[in-house]
Amino acid sequence: MDVETGASVLSRCPELPRHRWTVDEYHRIGEVRLLDPDVRVELIEGEIVEMAPIGDLRAAISNRLNRLLVVTVGERGIVAVGNPVRLSQNTEPQPDFTVLRPRAGYETRGPRPEDVMLAVEVSDTTLRRDRRVKLALYARAGIPEFWIVNLELREAEIYRSPGGDAYASVERKGPGDVTTIDALAGVTIAIGQILG
Repeated sequence: MDVETGASVLSRCPELPRHRWTVDEYHRIGEVRLLDPDVRVELIEGEIVEMAPIGDLRAAISNRLNRLLVVTVGERGIVAVGNPVRLSQNTEPQPDFTVLRPRAGYETRGPRPEDVMLAVEVSDTTLRRDRRVKLALYARAGIPEFWIVNLELREAEIYRSPGGDAYASVERKGPGDVTTIDALAGVTIAIGQILG
């Protein structure tokens, strides 16, 4: 690491070839326990990336959102908490929440983009990563709806209509607003119920 700039030596040589892990290789690494099982990681474009620790506020909001999603979605979807979604051969993030289409066989073939009705990231220290990296990954994979629960500004950023690396529709909703899940007609959620 360069002490003056804080940059790694490798970052100054982007032309050096790097091995991009596949999801299957990443799973085998886990199976043979090469990674500490207590370290929270996800696979992003072939690189194993550490996930941020979860503080008290983020945990409390996540618990509230989990309960709210389970109650409002009911039998129309499966609410997954922190579980992986295989977006491509080299990318398997672990969104804070996904609302999945009910289907048989998740035991043998985990969720893919076509299974996801909604992905949600609860953001405090992860806001920049969620906006710059996760948003592009979810849009590129065609995830129809993505929310960032922005704890700093106490609002929900609602992204819809994916295309390329972005979403065509962006709304910001505060504690006095309500939103819907587009794929589930009639489901409305009060943002204030998420944020408390």
